Amino acid sequence: MKKSAGIVAAGHPVTASAATEILRAGGNAFDAALAALFAACVAEPVLASLGGGGFLTAQSADSQPLLYDFFAQTPHARPVESELDFYPILADFGTAQQEFHIGMGSIATPGAIKGAFAIHRDLGSMPLREIIQPACEAARDGVRVNSFQHYIAEIVSPIIQSSPEALQLHASARQPGVIAGRDETVCNPTTADGFEILALEGEALFYRGEMGRQLTSDCHGHGGCLTPTDLESYQVVRRLPLTLDYRGTRLFTNPPPSIGGILIAFTLALLEQERLGQYRVNSAAHLGRISHAMKLTQQLRSDQGIGAGGTAASGLDILSSELLGRYREVMRNHKGFSRGTTQISIADGAGNLASMTLSNGEGSGYVLPGCAIMLNNMLGEEDINPHGFNRWPYNRRIASMMSPSLVNTAAGDTIALGSGGSNRIRSAILQVLINLIDFGMEIEPAVEQPRVHFESDLLNIENGPSAATLRALGKEFADIRCWPEKNLFFGGAHSVMRKNNGQLSGCGDSRRGGVCYRL
Repeated sequence: MKKSAGIVAAGHPVTASAATEILRAGGNAFDAALAALFAACVAEPVLASLGGGGFLTAQSADSQPLLYDFFAQTPHARPVESELDFYPILADFGTAQQEFHIGMGSIATPGAIKGAFAIHRDLGSMPLREIIQPACEAARDGVRVNSFQHYIAEIVSPIIQSSPEALQLHASARQPGVIAGRDETVCNPTTADGFEILALEGEALFYRGEMGRQLTSDCHGHGGCLTPTDLESYQVVRRLPLTLDYRGTRLFTNPPPSIGGILIAFTLALLEQERLGQYRVNSAAHLGRISHAMKLTQQLRSDQGIGAGGTAASGLDILSSELLGRYREVMRNHKGFSRGTTQISIADGAGNLASMTLSNGEGSGYVLPGCAIMLNNMLGEEDINPHGFNRWPYNRRIASMMSPSLVNTAAGDTIALGSGGSNRIRSAILQVLINLIDFGMEIEPAVEQPRVHFESDLLNIENGPSAATLRALGKEFADIRCWPEKNLFFGGAHSVMRKNNGQLSGCGDSRRGGVCYRL
């Protein structure tokens, strides 16, 4: 079989096309990941923005993986609560509603722009002005609104409609003042202008220059928290990934102070001795053991206070043999709504791997004038404010469930994967890994298999397991919700794999409109 020059799995055809265009032009996986980042800001505007942040786990050929943390940071100070522009909106998921908080007071210090430039300096091989061109062309020519993007835009429509500038990013050309419908084309030439100015003038334009002055001035005058100090002091942090060996496979994922990777590692460590591969896929034994491990991990998170106050415990000590032994004993004695996040996974022909997860929260409703950048609402995320809103610690990297991961198998295969989906990120990644490692699945069935997720004493089960399996699980879990079909609730684990013979495969998770393109 002829070796392919590269493969991309992402959440939108425009995002994936931008990456493949750069690979075709001779760029490496990291150039392609940056092209996809900018394109996602155009094609997936609810999920990705230069006003947010994210993480990249990168592995250059014949080198060890490195994690780039360019997630959001809490400000150095905050105004008195009565002066904040900070208010709730209700997002309608159809079957349920969820409250989010937006406004100028919800904006944390964004890291996406500084992250993009740091990655480009360290790993890029093409000029940034060439890398951004596919995204600029998409912004000027327009992007057709597909079913998934229309669906999530409708869910967060109160945010989109909170300001004329926010609506403009999603506006119908046929009906002014209305969110574009399915199959309509949305053009945003101002977005392209902003990308090109940044590529020409550099990250300082945002963190020390005109863009940043506009942002902090608007925050100062309209109830926000950000000051010039917040922007000027922001740093991209390069970290060694958290590393875990699981049944002969090595996992590299997001380390503390983020929390998703450590929880994935703990759940896998609980399951390592369970030998899941001996059970039938989707059986009560298979799903019950995974669900119980998730329940114990949720218990661990509560017991240890992991993620409380908006930051993670430094604590790799939760992987200590003593603590694991205690929770494994519980395993042995056991008798058998959606955050704005998108994933990009890329492998190139030279052996490089990139796994990048991006988030803008749901968006604050504030759009930076002149460049069409929607700023994040990370300070309005309930998950990072367990003691009440506006109680976050000053100048701290915000804890995140995002866990872009790389895998080296015992057979010499390498995998890049990650997911969107807030607390479902860790359960999505966990189950894809188990499908690959314990059940020996290829990448597409591993991603598309039905999933389970345990949280808040509720076991969510995606459509697929038999009635007998559901009855058996009902004896173990008091509260079960059966979903009638695949749903974005269960994440979007866009993944790619390079076999030890060089063959490339991948899957864009259908739950979040994913696509996979191979050169």
